[in-house]
Amino acid sequence: MIGETPHRLVLWDIDLTLVDSARQGVAWYTAALRRLTGLELRHAPTFAGRTERAITTELFTTHGLATGNGLVEAFFAELVAVAAEQADLLAERGRALPGAGSALSTLAALPGVVQSVVTGNLPAIARQKLRTFGLDEHIDFSIGGYGDLSEDRRDLVAAAITAASAERETPYAGAAVVVVGDTPDDVVGALRNNAVAVGVATGRSTADELDAAGAHVVLPDLTDTDAVLDAVFGPAA
Repeated sequence: MIGETPHRLVLWDIDLTLVDSARQGVAWYTAALRRLTGLELRHAPTFAGRTERAITTELFTTHGLATGNGLVEAFFAELVAVAAEQADLLAERGRALPGAGSALSTLAALPGVVQSVVTGNLPAIARQKLRTFGLDEHIDFSIGGYGDLSEDRRDLVAAAITAASAERETPYAGAAVVVVGDTPDDVVGALRNNAVAVGVATGRSTADELDAAGAHVVLPDLTDTDAVLDAVFGPAA
C-alpha cells in the first residue's frame, strides 16, 4: 500500500509500451513520401526508440532529399493526414498492450501523480494512437515531449520536464520524474535527465538489453499493476 503519495511526473513512451500499432508507421511513411515527393519508399528506416525528426532525416537522406526549406515540416503534415485517413486500419490491426489501461487509471487515481508522454511520435499522432485504444483519458498531452522537437530523445524528456514544472508549478526533478519505455533509447533519455528509467520488455529489446542500458527497474510487461506502482514510487514498505 502507498501512504501519502509523493508527487510524480510519469512520462510514457507509446509504441510497444502502451500500444502495438502493428507497424502502421511504415505504411504511413510510404504514403506520405509518395504524396509529397512522388517517390516510392526504397528503404524503411528503423523506428524503435527514435523520434519522428530522426526517422524523417534518415528517410530524406536515403532518398536524396534535402531537409531544408520547410520540407520536413511539410512531410510531418502529410504524415498526420495519412494517419488520420487510415485511423480505421490502426483500430483494426493495432491494440492496447495488456495492463496499459489499468496502469494509467490506477496512477491517475493517486494524488500528486501527473502523466504525460515522451514519444517519438508527432503530437497529433500520439493523441490518435492513445485515443484509438481508449488510453488518452489520463494523459496531459500539453506537457509531453514529442518527436518533432529533436533527433535526440533526451531533449524530449527535458522538454516535458520543463513544461510540466511550469504548468503545474512543481519542480519535477530526480526521482520525481519517471520515464517508462521499451527501448534502450528510452532508458538513456531518462538517465541523461537524472530521471528514473523503467524499462518494459514488450518491444523488440529484451529485458537484459534494457538492464544493460541502465534501467532502474525492468518489467516484463504492464500486467502487474502493483509492480508498476513499485517501479514508479519504489517498493512499498
